Amino acid sequence: MQTPAGKECSYFYGDYHRGKNIEECRLLKDQGIEWETYLCNKCPVPEIFQANACENMKFTVEIRSPFVLMKPRVEVSTYCVKCECNVEQPKIGCGQCHPLLDIFVVGPNDENLSD
Repeated sequence: MQTPAGKECSYFYGDYHRGKNIEECRLLKDQGIEWETYLCNKCPVPEIFQANACENMKFTVEIRSPFVLMKPRVEVSTYCVKCECNVEQPKIGCGQCHPLLDIFVVGPNDENLSD
């Protein structure tokens, strides 16, 4: 569903049927954090989903303010359930869940390069 910031996010939920106006972030709600509309503006989760849709990646969210007078932001850390490791670059993934196929690896002994 589209967030108030205009990004697609599977954790955002909005119910506007028959006059309802219910909006929530289920990722924040599951971790006991109160959601505000402005948090969607700089949330990295939609960009991570757009780059990497790995089903094994789990998100842990914290709300932090970079400076005293600035609005808080969503900070995300990711964990791979399959290889049981922290994912340093969530847009790329852990590197073990979705390895490159052999047809994409080109080496000096590749017989398809004779053309």
